[in-house]
Amino acid sequence: MTKAPVAIKEPQGKLGILIPGMGAVTSTFIAGVEAIKRGISQPIGSLTQMGTIRLGKRTEKRTPLIKDFVPLAKLEDLVFGGWDIYEDDCYAAAMKAGVLEPRLLEQVKAPMQAIKPWKAVFDQSYVKRLNGPNVKSAKSKWDLAQMLRDDIQTFKQKNNLSRLVMIWCGSTEIFMESNHPAYNTIESFEKALRESNAAIAPSMIYAYAALREGIPFANGAPNLTADIPAMLELAKIKGSPLAGKDYKTGQTWMKTVVAPGLKARLLGLAGWYSTNILGNRDGEVLDDPESFRTKEESKLSVLDYILQPELYPELYKDYFHKVRINYYPPRGDNKEGWDNIDIFGWLGYPMQIKIDFLCRDSILAAPIALDVVLLLDLAQRSGMKGIQEWLSFYFKSPMTAPELYPEHDLFIQLMKLKNTLRHLRGEELITHLGLEYYD
Repeated sequence: MTKAPVAIKEPQGKLGILIPGMGAVTSTFIAGVEAIKRGISQPIGSLTQMGTIRLGKRTEKRTPLIKDFVPLAKLEDLVFGGWDIYEDDCYAAAMKAGVLEPRLLEQVKAPMQAIKPWKAVFDQSYVKRLNGPNVKSAKSKWDLAQMLRDDIQTFKQKNNLSRLVMIWCGSTEIFMESNHPAYNTIESFEKALRESNAAIAPSMIYAYAALREGIPFANGAPNLTADIPAMLELAKIKGSPLAGKDYKTGQTWMKTVVAPGLKARLLGLAGWYSTNILGNRDGEVLDDPESFRTKEESKLSVLDYILQPELYPELYKDYFHKVRINYYPPRGDNKEGWDNIDIFGWLGYPMQIKIDFLCRDSILAAPIALDVVLLLDLAQRSGMKGIQEWLSFYFKSPMTAPELYPEHDLFIQLMKLKNTLRHLRGEELITHLGLEYYD
């Protein structure tokens, strides 16, 4: 039974994409958009650009492209701006990152050179392996937040933008406990900003500035950032959608594919050992134990939520799970993830699964960044605000309402995403129950 569609404002005018962190992921994302606009390449990996959505019964054969089904912003209407601790323009940053071939970058050189990073809010106490000259200075973290808001307003006016979205593509910060009193309310958070309290990390200042401006915010790193009561309250008051955290790209993505298969077949798990080698800026940052702890928390939680050992103690109660990330500069952005999975089947007989995933970190992250900004913009134009759990498909540690546990099964996440789009357009939700046989 279909319902009335949700009233969605049309995506009129230009959409500004604000990005803290203009390194490998961002430069790959922007170069890709520019290449696609020019017909040089295809948006492979992007659900919003290449994905379809089934509507109604299978016999109806209605499967439009998602971008034709819901009113998304066009790639031609995206305008990019952002902050970085290094002064390189986007083209120079892409060349240094070494993700894309110079031959491709030369074809999008002009628009990328035009994107020069603004001075960043940065404190090496939170990202110990990095330092750069392009950094703001102010008397307090409150003042830094106001400077970011000024940057946002100037960018919007200069480019005649109708809407904005901010997506964090910066580095992983040190681990932060979530129970600090500064995080409890908007008032306590703003007091901590004025006092430059150490509980306020740079990524939180960006998120606060975005939400204060009524802008949707997504967190592509495992940092605590917006996953605190003060930010959730501010997002609801200002009507800003929130999503995150930590892009689901390489090894964790594989876990959300394989683990549901093991559980579906009720095969037991004795142990899952994961190790990575990575040589880009992200790998360098994660070489610091405090930043690695933030990433480790994000990666380790996935299996427990998928396998539900409390419901299947004979199969999953005592499995051993280990994650390692090793900084290896020669590999650059070409990350390699090794997984050794010890499973057991009928009558307890042991088996093994070995996975060696030679992936490209930023190539996998770029289409995620594109989808997330387009869908957050859609969410805001649809009147949605606060945590957008339907975007869990894209993240390692999905944000959820405080009383809910996160859903990590990739296929359930995809169904939830597409059903949300169906709901927005007044189409029948797909449950795959086969009820058409009873019509």
